[in-house]
Amino acid sequence: MNTLLKKSILPIIVIALLAFLALQLNNKPVAPDVTFNTIDGKQISMDSLKNKVVLVNFWATDCPGCIKEMPDLINTYKQYQPKGFEVIAVAMPYDQISQILNYTKSQALPFPVTHDSNSEIINSFGKVSLTPTAFIYDKQGRLLQHTIGELDFKALQQLLNKELSI
Repeated sequence: MNTLLKKSILPIIVIALLAFLALQLNNKPVAPDVTFNTIDGKQISMDSLKNKVVLVNFWATDCPGCIKEMPDLINTYKQYQPKGFEVIAVAMPYDQISQILNYTKSQALPFPVTHDSNSEIINSFGKVSLTPTAFIYDKQGRLLQHTIGELDFKALQQLLNKELSI
């Protein structure tokens, strides 16, 4: 009887563990509930970006890696934005608003730019302190990728092709 009980309980335990593991693998972190106030006076909530793949890019005007990757980010945005991709560029609190405005204008940044002057956004994203840092979310607002340092644009385009079903 004891052996029979063990043989019948063991498969149930294994199935329960496998179900738990599957749930954990699918339980990705979700985007924080924040609203971006852009430098041109618009408000964009993360919730309003559902059904889009969203890249939140933390950057600074004095960050060499940020400046280096910006042309590729602009090109990627222009290519994928009509297909459901959005970029929100978050300038760090220590950045001067005049420098952000000058850079945004001189580079004709096509995506929304916000200045996180009070650190609210960087705190919502886990106290971002290094630039560039990017968070990429799927259409349901689940985290797909978190990158500290320059983005790999070839890998980003492959991810976008997959997530946007291109």
